[in-house]
Amino acid sequence: MHVHILGIGGTFMAGIAALARARGHRVTGSDRALYPPMSTQLAALGVEIIEGYDNDRLEPAPDCVVVGNVMRRGMPVVERLLDSGLAYCSGPEWLARELLHERWTLAVAGTHGKTTTTSILAFLLDAAGLEPGFLVGGIPADFGVSARLGAAPFFVVEADEYDTAFFDKRSKFVHYRPRTLVLGNLEFDHADIFDDLGAIQRQFHHLVRTVPGSGLIVSKAGDAALEEVLAQGCWTPVERFSGPGQAPPQGAHAARLVPGGFEVIDPAGDVAAVVQWSMPGAHNAENGLAAMLAARHAGVPLEVSARALARFRGVKRRQEWIGTAAGVELYDDFAHHPTAIARTLEAMHGGAEGRRLVAVLEPRSNTMRMGVHAAALAPSLAAADAVYVYAPAELDWDAAGALGGLGERVRVCAALEELEAILEADLRPGDRVVVMSNGSFGGLHGRLLHALQTREQGGKE
Repeated sequence: MHVHILGIGGTFMAGIAALARARGHRVTGSDRALYPPMSTQLAALGVEIIEGYDNDRLEPAPDCVVVGNVMRRGMPVVERLLDSGLAYCSGPEWLARELLHERWTLAVAGTHGKTTTTSILAFLLDAAGLEPGFLVGGIPADFGVSARLGAAPFFVVEADEYDTAFFDKRSKFVHYRPRTLVLGNLEFDHADIFDDLGAIQRQFHHLVRTVPGSGLIVSKAGDAALEEVLAQGCWTPVERFSGPGQAPPQGAHAARLVPGGFEVIDPAGDVAAVVQWSMPGAHNAENGLAAMLAARHAGVPLEVSARALARFRGVKRRQEWIGTAAGVELYDDFAHHPTAIARTLEAMHGGAEGRRLVAVLEPRSNTMRMGVHAAALAPSLAAADAVYVYAPAELDWDAAGALGGLGERVRVCAALEELEAILEADLRPGDRVVVMSNGSFGGLHGRLLHALQTREQGGKE
């Protein structure tokens, strides 16, 4: 079968391409300019990519067109598709129809931490010899790909609340019908498609309605928005967990930070397992504990998961070390919501005593561009010693004004070239630099590392 994917460069749709190839289908796709890591993955799969969305991209006619949620009415290829009578579906619909109906699906939902938690969960099942399939909105370092078929019965999927397609405005995750569901947290986001937090909670309630009574929901304790979702109706056992510094409710497991990792505290207050790993920060301890509890539902004991996590190597673009040159450490991170930014900087500040923590931010998400979180942005960056923000002219709000509370710590640049030049001049040995964007940031990471390497080589001459 010939499957053509519209919007193939997105993290989710590139994963669909990998799964379709593994099922033996011929896969082609179209998108605008692609960038790593998904462009690299698609090239390795041998998927033919057509750049652009002209209306001739459906000739010769494929057997099925999978439509990404980036596609909109009025695009030439969409109008051509609708006129053609060709069979089409959304990515989540394809996934559910082709794979998930025959699997024990473990889904990870929440505003933050989905990619990391999904990656940990897939890693734990794999380490236990269960050979799970998975689809992650990123590339786990231990697998090198964002998706694989795996062996029945287990399939782990990152469950995104964003809408499904131009013809299906439900959240993607309502298609998945998980047996095991992780609810990590819930805040307002995606202001381009949701009017308020209540609209997102309604979609989460629809997700909860699909989990069978014989399944399990692993939910973050003390998250008021999640508790409101569960109060709307829940027919599945709920196991709650709490993070470091949070008093766990009765019956909940908790994570307690220790040097180099965290302890799992059982409901009786005893240490059930000790995790020593390379993932810093309280938020990663929460992610790890949630994944451990979900893996336990699939038959993996907590102590087995704890030992395995010592080998977990993280996810690309999540606190990912890019390189060190001229005494400057450079990291790449996907953070683009104030809460995620604050958690990332808190985690990266650890072990950086006596050194500057430098935050470089591109407010690129649709919600950020709209300025919905403008008032929360300065507090989220408070842990950084220096802040550099790329605010192009098309941004819908005054970034310099919103960040004024950071004083002389912040520089706001309207041009990427200006930002790059200032960084090259300002960075000094000992700096730990975290570059945060949910896009490619114009290739800033690579150019900045190259400039630092050139500086280093010049100092050795």
